[in-house]
Amino acid sequence: MNADYLNKTINRKIKIFYMVKNVVFVVLAFLSINLMISCGGKKNDQIIPPVNVSLMQVSIGDVTIYDQYPAAIVPFNQVDLRAQVTGYITSINFKDGDFVTKGQILYRIDRQEPEANYEQAVANLNVAKANLVKAQEDADKYNDLWEHDAIAKQLVDHANADLKASKMEVSAAKATVDRMNSDVKFSTIYAPYSGTIGISLVRLGTLVTANQTILNTLSTENPIAVDVAINQKDIPRFMKLKQSGAKDSTFTLLLPDNSIYPIVGKIYLIDRAVDPQTGNIKMRLEFENNNTLRAGMNCNLRVKNNSTQSSDKILIPAKSVTEQMGEYFVFVLSDSSKVLQRKVKLGEAVNDKIIVKDGLKVGERIVIEGTQRLKNGSKVKVN
Repeated sequence: MNADYLNKTINRKIKIFYMVKNVVFVVLAFLSINLMISCGGKKNDQIIPPVNVSLMQVSIGDVTIYDQYPAAIVPFNQVDLRAQVTGYITSINFKDGDFVTKGQILYRIDRQEPEANYEQAVANLNVAKANLVKAQEDADKYNDLWEHDAIAKQLVDHANADLKASKMEVSAAKATVDRMNSDVKFSTIYAPYSGTIGISLVRLGTLVTANQTILNTLSTENPIAVDVAINQKDIPRFMKLKQSGAKDSTFTLLLPDNSIYPIVGKIYLIDRAVDPQTGNIKMRLEFENNNTLRAGMNCNLRVKNNSTQSSDKILIPAKSVTEQMGEYFVFVLSDSSKVLQRKVKLGEAVNDKIIVKDGLKVGERIVIEGTQRLKNGSKVKVN
């Protein structure tokens, strides 16, 4: 019994020893791993260099706000040139894209058929005139005989009816001559006004059909119009601007490449009625064209908003702002040469800058170059 008890006691102590040994091994391994990680982290922190950035100190200043409206460039005058007679194009007297003057010959259409029809109409008119002369003589003769009771009344009536019919035939023949003469004239197409002509839609030898074939398009380019749709609540504002003749820098254009058109415009007219479907009304402005604006071009009209002009706005470069899921942030320099990402509330854009309504204070320094390599807490080195 004593020997069995002794063996059990020894075996139990051996098991306890190994259990303690395993626990100690696990604890030591865990501590070693943490030590390695912490050492490695410090080593990595020492390896990562600070990011080179450029900073700007936040300040306030004068800001001019512009309201923007989608706009379309349209010519004051534009017309589609159509053939008014059927025939072949025999002459094109301009180069595509030329500036043409009023009355200049643009196209000629084969005149053989119109001229032949005109000559035939003139011949028919001459025949009708000859018949009128004979009818007039017959009527005069029969009426004279009737006055002397030498002829029946029926013959007189027939003669007068023939005279009347001959006169109507002459009138109809004259109208035909005029129409055929117009066809001869319409075989030559003239510029109805001075302007720029487009690319010809027909070439020499093309068969054109009267009142169907479009030959080209002619439009005026200087001055040129800019059409915008404004809300009906803004009508009083723009009526005042129109009456005052506002020009200087009130109306400017932002071109498709985001450049500012160098010439300012003025209000030409405000349409007669509001569109009941949209509540908008069309406003047309006039701009001098330096050969930059083209009909059909889409741009933005910038209207200076004097009511929102202020001298206490915070303005920062737009490139310093980053966007994440619809929210906007800037990197602000802290006291420890690190940058902290801060959420800001933005206002209107002013050229390449943007107004900050909330989130920044005057005197703080923000990153304006190098933001793409930063994250919250990044160390930085100022260029």
